[in-house]
Amino acid sequence: MSTLPWLHPDRVALIEKGLAERIMILDGGMGTMLQGHQLDESGYRGERFSGGHDSLHEHDHPGECDLKGNNDLLLLTQPQIIKGVHRAYLEAGADFVETNTFNATRVSQADYHLEHLVPELNREGARLAREACDEMTRLTPDKPRFVIGVLGPTSRTASISPDVNDPGFRNIDFEELKANYVESARALIEGGADTIMVETIFDTLNAKAALFALSELFNELGARVPVMISGTITDRSGRTLSGQTAEAFFYSVEHIQPLSVGLNCALGAEDLRPHVQMLARIANAAVSTHPNAGLPNAFGEYDETPESMAATIRDFAANGLINIVGGCCGTTPAHIAAIAEAVSPYPPRIRQASANAA
Repeated sequence: MSTLPWLHPDRVALIEKGLAERIMILDGGMGTMLQGHQLDESGYRGERFSGGHDSLHEHDHPGECDLKGNNDLLLLTQPQIIKGVHRAYLEAGADFVETNTFNATRVSQADYHLEHLVPELNREGARLAREACDEMTRLTPDKPRFVIGVLGPTSRTASISPDVNDPGFRNIDFEELKANYVESARALIEGGADTIMVETIFDTLNAKAALFALSELFNELGARVPVMISGTITDRSGRTLSGQTAEAFFYSVEHIQPLSVGLNCALGAEDLRPHVQMLARIANAAVSTHPNAGLPNAFGEYDETPESMAATIRDFAANGLINIVGGCCGTTPAHIAAIAEAVSPYPPRIRQASANAA
């Protein structure tokens, strides 16, 4: 795959230039911002889905579907809200914004009987983010902004049985995951994504299916886009849900020669630090992190302030651990602005040279 040309070489050159010069800034929590709008069922449905199903598509089951909580659907029903979130993070200093496509895979949209929307959701997700980035780049031409097309982990795991009474059972397999990821990634690229991020990885086998899908898609297209990888340490055990340490996780995915590898979600910055430090020591790619705003409280809310989170991440930067940093659950534009200011005095982590670098 590394022998294929870049699909957008000028964009890749700008990203590499940014990474060489400074710590680049990722956006913050999309879900956190959407919760602030307090949308009800009708707010999620909009006009097209007002009957609890897609009025432009044959309804193949009886009754209405509850669509509240399907944040990806807001790309079609409330696009101005999604673009507004992108704009807020760009104004806070983000270099990269992530598409609102975390659950825009066929297996995840099946929960809402909306599998047929997957290509449309991903194209629209990338298009809206592209518009926001291009508008901001025109205002700050010396600081171009970039779209990360997000491939979420899906709602299933290929490594672990969902049935405690049947350890050998799986409710998804590698081939089905691969097909899901090919469909979504193709549409993200069609919509204008600069990179693809396989994000919030709790099962490395799922991630391998995504990476294999990207390899097949790039070969089909005859060109590639940079790949970013971000795993999730699920608790203070220091392991992913499928049992790997951060070090083992990196060695499982380094064959794709990612632009960046990192960790996000589940933990706050302080708890993620030793695992980010491990990646910084061994990775021949840029190291990224976008932690939660601390651990959730008894009400499932996140209490870490922009100032306290930025102070912790400033220490990451001062010790040369990171190349890309942003926020996940509980973070807002205020968090991203504080983080951007905190890391601005520090140079980016020096990336190790890869023997297989393209």
